Amino acid sequence: MGKKSPDMEISSYVGKLLRDNFGKGPESVFVTIAPPFFIIHIRNFISPMESALLKQEGENMVQNTREIVFQGLVPEIKAFVKGLINIDIEEFYFDWGMRNKSAAFIGITKTLENSSLINSEFQGKELIDKKINEISHEAQKYPESMKSYLINDRVLLIIRDGILVTIEKELIRQGYGKILKTTKRILEKKFLHNSDFESLLHTNISDIFVDWNFALDQSVIVFMLRPAK
Repeated sequence: MGKKSPDMEISSYVGKLLRDNFGKGPESVFVTIAPPFFIIHIRNFISPMESALLKQEGENMVQNTREIVFQGLVPEIKAFVKGLINIDIEEFYFDWGMRNKSAAFIGITKTLENSSLINSEFQGKELIDKKINEISHEAQKYPESMKSYLINDRVLLIIRDGILVTIEKELIRQGYGKILKTTKRILEKKFLHNSDFESLLHTNISDIFVDWNFALDQSVIVFMLRPAK
């Protein structure tokens, strides 16, 4: 049997890690390595206990529980990737899509100046950027800067810098960052899902994920695309 490729090795490792920690592994784990970006898309992942919690406590309870568990898994994933392909993941973002039983983990390995090989010019880019700016303004404020990258025909990644308003920064200083992130995620994903990005991208969208790094005042949005066959 031939040696697995790095993306398959990481896929197997993450699947086992989730199974060991949640009692049930995902149906599939897709890994995209496109330096400086490292993206994992997980599908059909929810444990029986989480299904019961969703019915009794709602989506926020499951989201918060997963976030606590996954914070402990991030160092393990970073160490495995470093040992396998000698890549240091400096920033890590993650989000869960409860409606689709899906998840996305996004790592950034280097400064964005080293992303010249990633497609930052693509069909519909100006309209996509305009719409994201409008949503950002409606939810908080216009980003100070924004970059969008079509990683491949299945992943569109958008990075926003400088989006926190003064009251949000104060809430974070007062220790309410967890509640703030939960609230922002609900609000922004509602706007994102209610906007017609499919017509702008001329393709179907299977998932939308969003996360923040409050310390850097940075946010990542990921569209998982589903090209027509």
